[in-house]
Amino acid sequence: MSDGRPPGSAPDQGSSARPSADRPAAPPVRGWRARYHGAHTRYRGFRDGLRHRPVVDRCWRWSIGGLGTLIVIVGIILIPYPGPGWLVVFTGLAVLASEFEGARRLLHFARRHYDRWNDWQKQQHIVVRLLLFAATGAVVLVTLWLLDVFGLVSDWFGIDAGWLDSPLEPFA
Repeated sequence: MSDGRPPGSAPDQGSSARPSADRPAAPPVRGWRARYHGAHTRYRGFRDGLRHRPVVDRCWRWSIGGLGTLIVIVGIILIPYPGPGWLVVFTGLAVLASEFEGARRLLHFARRHYDRWNDWQKQQHIVVRLLLFAATGAVVLVTLWLLDVFGLVSDWFGIDAGWLDSPLEPFA
């Protein structure tokens, strides 16, 4: 741990609550920060307890890795569609980052570049933004067509239009 105490041990309430000569007193934590800090402290204690049992720790890390990877994959699939695609991706990366340092670095990298992309888009002329919107719409329409969503809906309404059916054999 970074505070110098052995894993699984409780923090020393007496010395950390009082300011010392070389460390000024921290302002009191209130609101959502206090709730987050409390949850983060409890999670750290829980993880420290698991680290003493290697088999359980390994199973926990595998479980978190599998869940986070699944969330990221679903988020990547959802990116071109209207809705929270990027939010799902960042949530999956945050789940992975709770256990893996590489995922934490990737999360910071992805958030930084996502913010840069949004800033760049906001600076563009309206024509460029409309072209990006049209390209996103085209991706959505093509994937819906490939997954035979249009063919399914046309069957519901009794429309016989062969061109709405997917060209991919498993979906046709």
